[in-house]
Amino acid sequence: MIGDPLAVAILIGVFVAALALRIPIALGLSLASLCTALYLQIPLPVVGQQIVNALLTFPLLAIPFFVLAGEIMGAGGISRRLIDLANLLIGRLRGGMAMLNVVASTFFGGISGSAVADTSSIGSVMVPMMKRSGYDARFSVGVTVSSSIQGVLIPPSHNMIIYSLAAGGSVSIGALFLAGVLPGLLLALALLALTYYLSWRRKYPKGERVPLREWPRVIWQGMLGLLTPVIIIGGVMSGVFTATESAAIACVWALIVALVIYRELTPRGLIGVLNRSMRTLSSVLFLIASAGAFGYLMTQLRIPAALTQALTGMSENPIVVLLLINLMLLALGTVMDMAPLILITTPILLPVAISVGMDPVQFGVMLMLNLGLGLITPPVGGVLFVGAAVGDVRVEDATRGVLPFYVPMLLVLLAITFIPALSLWLPSLAGI
Repeated sequence: MIGDPLAVAILIGVFVAALALRIPIALGLSLASLCTALYLQIPLPVVGQQIVNALLTFPLLAIPFFVLAGEIMGAGGISRRLIDLANLLIGRLRGGMAMLNVVASTFFGGISGSAVADTSSIGSVMVPMMKRSGYDARFSVGVTVSSSIQGVLIPPSHNMIIYSLAAGGSVSIGALFLAGVLPGLLLALALLALTYYLSWRRKYPKGERVPLREWPRVIWQGMLGLLTPVIIIGGVMSGVFTATESAAIACVWALIVALVIYRELTPRGLIGVLNRSMRTLSSVLFLIASAGAFGYLMTQLRIPAALTQALTGMSENPIVVLLLINLMLLALGTVMDMAPLILITTPILLPVAISVGMDPVQFGVMLMLNLGLGLITPPVGGVLFVGAAVGDVRVEDATRGVLPFYVPMLLVLLAITFIPALSLWLPSLAGI
């Protein structure tokens, strides 16, 4: 049974009203929590304590380190070298430049862990190249935007860390990182298959072969950047360091590559990197803190328990319940950004998923792809807007370019939902 109905109405109503008024989400969460606490006569220091407690967790240290590592690698010339490496692998095929875009995003996703960073870094190079080579502008943007979603699955994904925190710290970050590897690669293969088919059907050009004498240089420079996810995954699987410690090590390696080996990041450029990282972190940490109080009040009002009972009451069939969860997440993803949705929906929907037999790690991967799809779907779709800006096309045209790619992404989502081994095999292999 849900708690005080009026308190629930205040909590949800104030938050929705704040969104409608375009108040920043973190402020909306804080305002809703404050109004509800005043109505319930909960002492305000208790609410403040929940805000502080949300930030007093050791795994949270991984987020600033991973964000900084991604910024360093992005500013250090890694995107161009990853594109060169991907071009060496598949650039000579029909539609090679479009497929190169997908593979480069796979590589970059393993470094930045961010779909927005992927779209802006890879897209700013690839979309103009594709357009000059005769590719349709809508298709170029569609490939770029769709393939960037790999960044929310392939480690290191800071959204996985946010999910672990939203789940109360009960889900291993290392297990989540490993769980995202196979689904991320499956998504890459699915996007490559569709990209090749569309390129063959539309007779897009083949790419140029990379001269044999260039192979050693391209491979060497590309692999240096790709060592970042190898260090992270290898260290976690071997038990040499934790996922949180791996974030700090990734930062050190990123600095060595960008400053010493590539020599494209200058001390002045490093100041800009730190500035952008702090801007990103300030918004993320404020959001996590605000969600701490909001989640506390949801628990006090028994909202998660009531929703679990309502969803399982609709059907006892786990397949139906999981499909309903997917539909709910897909709908919510179109109207709200990813991080706040992770913080809001995890305490509500994770108990439902567990009640029908889904592992919390598998649910985390399913949640990532669901909300990742929201990043490329109007009206909010932050990655879609970045892609449209990079490709110099209207958002409507960018949306049309993305439409064919929903098919493979939804098929991969269903595979993640109903094939547990896809997410759980690697963590179980590592004993996490």
